Amino acid sequence: MDDPAPVFDGHNDTLLKLERGAREGEPLDFASGAPSLDIDLPRAREAGFAGGFFAMFTPAMDGDELIGFEQDDSRRYAPVARQPALDFTLAMFARMRRLAAELPDDLALCYSAAEIADAIDAKRVAILPHIEGAECIDENLDALEMLYGAGLRSLGLVWSRPNAFGHGAPIHADEPFEPDAPLTDAGRALVRECEAMGVMIDLSHLNKGGFWDMAKIATKPLVATHSNVHALSPCPRNLTDDQLKAVAESNGVVGLNFNAGFLRADCEDDPNVPMETLLRHLDHMIAILGEEGVALGSDYDGCSLPLEIADVGGLPRLVAAMRQAGYGEPLIAKICRDNWIDLLARTI
Repeated sequence: MDDPAPVFDGHNDTLLKLERGAREGEPLDFASGAPSLDIDLPRAREAGFAGGFFAMFTPAMDGDELIGFEQDDSRRYAPVARQPALDFTLAMFARMRRLAAELPDDLALCYSAAEIADAIDAKRVAILPHIEGAECIDENLDALEMLYGAGLRSLGLVWSRPNAFGHGAPIHADEPFEPDAPLTDAGRALVRECEAMGVMIDLSHLNKGGFWDMAKIATKPLVATHSNVHALSPCPRNLTDDQLKAVAESNGVVGLNFNAGFLRADCEDDPNVPMETLLRHLDHMIAILGEEGVALGSDYDGCSLPLEIADVGGLPRLVAAMRQAGYGEPLIAKICRDNWIDLLARTI
């Protein structure tokens, strides 16, 4: 196999797994390797994983129990109060910063496109801080100022549940939600302030009403860090062709999500997903978004992965499949890293 192409990825939930492991008395060793992680440092090095958007997500809570998004449990959609969400987010920020301090030769916290490019050149894994779901932010946006100072550069307005800013799209089609509900007034104010500060807005998980509201008010490119093609996999989390066209018209980017249920035509969480299915989504995205509008948004450590991807070690197999399908090296470089870096240079 050819040398792995460096990959800067649009989404992972590795920090959440590390935080949960510590809280549940089963700490995971990112530095030396942990089989239960999709991403750890040894496998990242071997696979060419050069970094990405490291998400901080607050799961629903039932007392001291954390209800993870990977659990088939209706409680996971329960709204989360602001103070617990802020406490949990700060804990993950602290974990991220401590991990980078412990591994200065291996990890780099990055707050700009230039810093990401420098980290990749230096063979350090580039970490861009991202929050998935804005429950931790108050409507006065005081917490936004504080989190920006801590390094926040990318924000998903919602996860697949409602909050003070908007409504989410569910993971499965049979789950109740409000597809046409717009952003709230607080949500529109949050978007405007993020754009002014230089915090990228991520539309993945947002419902259709919120998406089209965002398209009306946004002055910067529309971005979905980890979403797929609704025409190929009609689950509510994926983007319709009209939505993809809106992203294209804004010169935005969509990252391919590796979640089996967002790839398969039947939307089932069946890991038997051939590599050709991922390429079919990429081809569809490229046809609408152009070569500069498509990237990767794996959702490692937060989804049900295809057997052929398995974990971060599957990235070289995906790159090899791109090559076999006739993707040239310039296009592979754009999809694997350059489109994200260019997008971030225009948004943060």
